[in-house]
Amino acid sequence: MNRKKIIIIVVACVCVVAGVFAALFYKTFMAENVRNKDVTVIVPPEATFEQVMDTLRKYEVLKSEETFRKTAKALKYKTMRIGKYDISDCRTNLDLVRLLRRGQHYPVKFTFNNVRTADQLVERVGHKFFFEPEELSALLHDRSYMQKFGLSDTTAVCLFIPNTYDIYYDITAEEFLDRMSHYYEQFWDESRKKSADEIGLTPVQVATLASIVEEENMRPSEKAIIAGLYMNRLNKGVLLQSDPTVKFALGDFARKRILNADLQVDSPYNTYKYAGLPPGPIRIPEASTMDSVLHYRHHNYLYMCAKEDFSGYHNFTASADEHARNAARYRAALNARNIKR
Repeated sequence: MNRKKIIIIVVACVCVVAGVFAALFYKTFMAENVRNKDVTVIVPPEATFEQVMDTLRKYEVLKSEETFRKTAKALKYKTMRIGKYDISDCRTNLDLVRLLRRGQHYPVKFTFNNVRTADQLVERVGHKFFFEPEELSALLHDRSYMQKFGLSDTTAVCLFIPNTYDIYYDITAEEFLDRMSHYYEQFWDESRKKSADEIGLTPVQVATLASIVEEENMRPSEKAIIAGLYMNRLNKGVLLQSDPTVKFALGDFARKRILNADLQVDSPYNTYKYAGLPPGPIRIPEASTMDSVLHYRHHNYLYMCAKEDFSGYHNFTASADEHARNAARYRAALNARNIKR
């Protein structure tokens, strides 16, 4: 056999082998192997490769489990990264392994404000992070767990300071609360703690009073005045008599008018019946409102009533008689507009 024929045979063999390898490569890495794309693959903490395979098998994601295993081995997919993976854009083994191997350790911008209750906060968090909302809800309502932060289930919302935060997606509910605790400690620095101590309140009490102030009026110009009014009542041992606390007790913040019958609701949040501050905040107050409490306006006001022009502003006074006249004008305005609730 001459040299030319040998070369031709060798080249032919190489081409055959290359073709076989190309076919195997395509079948393993590039061929469409993802059958069910309507699945969110959940990889929990400390998951193993076999547990991931169990999930893929359970939802019949793969056409060929064998080729997926070969791809995972070739790409050294050994470390499972927690997350909830949307595989709708995956077509091949290569697509799926790259997605799972990449992980979901990226920051999510979480912004919240205008939130009243722990349940509303959980709704606002929703599915933005790896953990389920129900996990966060269970922790916030767990009195013994919240003691870790010096709080209880009734004061758990104090942990949250409305703002925009960058928080990594793949955290647990416990880690989320730890992160919020970090921001809480940053807010309650030595300066604010000192200010709270000087007015005779704890940080939780400041947040509680601030929540009442905020429900009374969100306008910056009145916040410190309202805070001063309630501080006067606290210092004199006078009932706070705050309508928003009655709304909270009734579970109805949509009410525009509080009736005498409403004032009889038996709840520790009803400040017409029980002296002092309620057991916890009736909303999550803004940082600026808490600062308005810490630096409240000093005056002699004991009474406030919404102005009859429905501007959202209030008439303030130290006189019970003048307050009665203000209240009469406001009730007349409500009647004129046929506002009964």
